[in-house]
Amino acid sequence: MALTAAVKEELSRLDIRKSSVRKAEVSALLRFAGGLHIISGRIVIEAEVDSAATARRLRIAISEIYGHQSEIVVVSGGGGLRRGNRYIVRVVRDGEALARQTGLLDGRGRPVRGLPSVVVNGSAADAEAVWRGAFLAHGSLTEPGRSSALEVTCPGPEAALALVGAARRIDIAAKAREVRGIDRVVIRDGDTIAELLVRMGAHETLLVWEERRMRKEVRATANRLANFDDANLRRSAQAAVAAGARVDRALEILGEDVPEHLKYAGELRVAHKQASLDELGRLADPPLTKDAIAGRIRRLLAMADKKAIDLGIAGTESSVTFEMLES
Repeated sequence: MALTAAVKEELSRLDIRKSSVRKAEVSALLRFAGGLHIISGRIVIEAEVDSAATARRLRIAISEIYGHQSEIVVVSGGGGLRRGNRYIVRVVRDGEALARQTGLLDGRGRPVRGLPSVVVNGSAADAEAVWRGAFLAHGSLTEPGRSSALEVTCPGPEAALALVGAARRIDIAAKAREVRGIDRVVIRDGDTIAELLVRMGAHETLLVWEERRMRKEVRATANRLANFDDANLRRSAQAAVAAGARVDRALEILGEDVPEHLKYAGELRVAHKQASLDELGRLADPPLTKDAIAGRIRRLLAMADKKAIDLGIAGTESSVTFEMLES
């Protein structure tokens, strides 16, 4: 679960200033990680998460946005699936007030099974915050490959459908399903997972995920074509041409915003489209390792694709034509 932990750690550090966005994240986090309890006739809110950073983020948000005090209780994990510490953020004295403010209770004091209407009908930024809160509460990201998935465990079918609706508002295709009595929302398409990571704010983890994804794809291709040297060479040449086209588009998107060291690596790729990464490294002045040149090109493409999403324009993949792959 290293990727899951990396996403949650990065999201827990994300600085959000807009009040409505912070409220949407808190509402989702409490809904997907928490529950309402009646203790001595009083409503108590508890939210259980697997990250200390997430617990601290939630506690600070509850204090700064709503003015309520909370406590963090650390529960040591046992064996089986509950290994590692769990962190419970508990609001006792002002539990009912917070439940009403965050939409856990409706105007008549009834528990809300999905998400509050103010969050459901919010902006695209609010929808992104809903996914951020839900992922921090009960999300997971598996290694890229044939079985890769970004998944959120939901407290019920209504919450799952609300999360699918939030994804739809930011043009993300997600599916709700019940597996062994547990409601989940799942995304399996690699490009969609990458886009959602960007939307949630996990840019650093996206680079790691994309790097591993590229390695898996390259390894899978190599295995399939191991006995076909000519086909392998042809596809390598096609990949090099396609990579050159993507880099060319990346430089066009970024313009003057591209860092100098990434621009240099991109210009090398464009100028020597048939060269291997090892050869590109040797052509550099001073020479670079294969991993260094590959890393710079990956960062260049990721930066360009992020800017393209922000501007609403075609990304680097749009420059790869059918003729390039079939020639």
